[in-house]
Amino acid sequence: MLEDETEHTPGAGPGGGGAPPQALGVGMVGYAFMGAAHSQGWRTVSHVFDLPLRPRLAAVCGRDGAAVRAAADRLGWAAAETDWRALIARDDVQLVDICTPGDSHAEIAIAALDAGKHVLCEKPLANSVEEAEAMADAARRARARGQLAMVGFNYRRVPAMALARRMVAEGRIGTVRHVRVAYLQDWLVDPEFPLTWRLEREHAGSGALGDLGAHIVDLAQFVAGEPLVGVSAMTETFVRERPLLDGASAGLSGAGGGAAKGPVTVDDAALFTGRLASGALASFEATRFASGRKNALRLELNGSDGSLAFDLERLNELSFHDHTEPAASAGFRRILVTEAEHPYLEAWWPPGHALGYEHTFVHQARDLVHAIAAGTDPAPSFADGLQVQRVLAAVEESAEKNSAYTPIPVSVPLPDPVQEA
Repeated sequence: MLEDETEHTPGAGPGGGGAPPQALGVGMVGYAFMGAAHSQGWRTVSHVFDLPLRPRLAAVCGRDGAAVRAAADRLGWAAAETDWRALIARDDVQLVDICTPGDSHAEIAIAALDAGKHVLCEKPLANSVEEAEAMADAARRARARGQLAMVGFNYRRVPAMALARRMVAEGRIGTVRHVRVAYLQDWLVDPEFPLTWRLEREHAGSGALGDLGAHIVDLAQFVAGEPLVGVSAMTETFVRERPLLDGASAGLSGAGGGAAKGPVTVDDAALFTGRLASGALASFEATRFASGRKNALRLELNGSDGSLAFDLERLNELSFHDHTEPAASAGFRRILVTEAEHPYLEAWWPPGHALGYEHTFVHQARDLVHAIAAGTDPAPSFADGLQVQRVLAAVEESAEKNSAYTPIPVSVPLPDPVQEA
């Protein structure tokens, strides 16, 4: 469900009397960039927030035995496994955290849920709608047995983003008319950048669309509080061949001369417009070819009574315009999102002391632990992840068919504006 998830129990870190909280054994599959970020969250969360369960970093899994053992030591995991099935089978693992490429998400998540484990899975949920549907079905079955599943859209946990969601739900900008989001990076501009798994459809599912577009689709739906119901799209692959990581491969270009190259089978950029369930208009841009932009994510909502704007490069700030004020004095003003009453901030530093990217993973761990302890549905759920996957599929369909508009089946409840306000 696309809902407000900013309410949480006040506290300034573990403390107080009574017995220590019961341990929650976490097993993580994958230990690269996202694995390191998730490890930071699990290591830190119980030192910052009062939690009903204490996460324990039980085991991390990777295919290379020596590398995964080194990662376990570096990232703080008690044990290492080289087979994710062995990790799932461990008695000291109650939650499986999946930080692998998208082609393995469905198999690992469904097996973990069927084995009675809770699951946290990185975004995008899967590489296809069919896989995402199977994962959402497995999550529904597991929910009846008490197991919970959540998708790792960490940007929901930026305090400024959570505050924006709260302000929209409170009606501070009135009826939403426009949503516009862009996510710009430049790490693929060099045509000699090698052919990594993120550039191969069989592993990544899609390119900038799934890697960056999934984030901005989820953020738009989360902050607006409603799903997209249709899109019109264009995608492009600017560099269609890249050097192979191993430098050679039979049957691929370059065998008779320079370095062997392989085909890029995903998009480099995606540009699309959309319509929300309420009729509001939305626009999206996701690219890994924006020279000079390293991790530039920007979101703006315009409503009948005001506007909100966010820039990830100014992560602790939210811009707000109250259109009900007199025009002579109205305008955008900066909200410094560091006050104790702002989402997640009651457990951190005094006002004015900024947080960073890594804190979103601490907040993600915090929210999931509370949901598991309370037996309540975490957000974003696998149903939310499926909804994002359906948007991504509609974008690809629209781009391939040069379609003016591609409708999207809605897999999450539509918002109730009366209750939400």
